[in-house]
Amino acid sequence: MVDELDPARIPRHIGIIMDGNGRWAGARGLERTAGHAAGEQSLFDTIDNCQSLGIEWLTVYAFSTENWSRPADEVEFLMAFNEGLLVRHRDEVAAKNIRLHFIGDMDDPRIPERVVARMAESEEKTKANTGMRVVFAFNYGGRNEIVNAMRTIALDVASGRLDPTKLDAELVSARLYVPEMPEPELIIRTSGEQRTSNFLLWQSAYSELVFTPVLWPDFDRPALVAAIAEYQQRRRRFGGVDEG
Repeated sequence: MVDELDPARIPRHIGIIMDGNGRWAGARGLERTAGHAAGEQSLFDTIDNCQSLGIEWLTVYAFSTENWSRPADEVEFLMAFNEGLLVRHRDEVAAKNIRLHFIGDMDDPRIPERVVARMAESEEKTKANTGMRVVFAFNYGGRNEIVNAMRTIALDVASGRLDPTKLDAELVSARLYVPEMPEPELIIRTSGEQRTSNFLLWQSAYSELVFTPVLWPDFDRPALVAAIAEYQQRRRRFGGVDEG
C-alpha cells in the first residue's frame, strides 16, 4: 500500500484523535482500562510508521480537558498509565532521534506531580534530538490554548509592551504552546466518530479530516497508509478555486 502513496505529498504534520479504546475493550468483555493498555502498542507502532514514512510532526490526543468527567477510577488509571508509558518508552524514543513535546495545562493541580515530572524529564532528555517531533496533547483543550494565548497578549497590551493594532493571526500563533509546530495538514480520528472534540482548533483551520471506523487498538500501518492516501486525493484550495 505504501507504493500507492505520492512521496511528494506526504503530510508534514499529522494529528491523531485516538478514539475507541473503551469500545474495543467492551466488545471483548473487558474493562475500559484494558482498551487503553491495548492502545499503547498502536501508539508506538504509529510513531514508528510515521517516522518511516517521512512525517516530521505527529500530535496525538492523549488526555483532553473534558476527560476529567470520566469515572474516577478510569482517570486514576490514565494518570498512572501515561506516567508508565513514558517510563517504558522514553529511552526507546530518544534512541530513534525523536523529540518529545507535551502541550496542555500542566499547572492543573489534578495532575499528579510525578506525571508532570516525567513529562518534563522526557522533554529534557530528547530536546537535542533532530528527527521527528512527537507532541502529546495532555490535559489539552483547543479553546484553553487559544484563551491562554489571548491572556499573554492581553497582559502585553496592558503593560504597554504591545500595540493592540499590531495583533494578527501570526502573533496569536506565536503564543501557542509550541509556536514552531506547523499546522497539521491531516487530522485522523479513529472509531468512526466524526468531530474534532476541541483538538488543535486554531491550527486545524485548513486541515483535511479523515474519519476511520477502525478502533484505536486496531489502528495499524495499513490504516495509516489508507488515511494518508485519502488525504492525497483531496484538493487543498485554502479558500481559492482550482486552476485550469
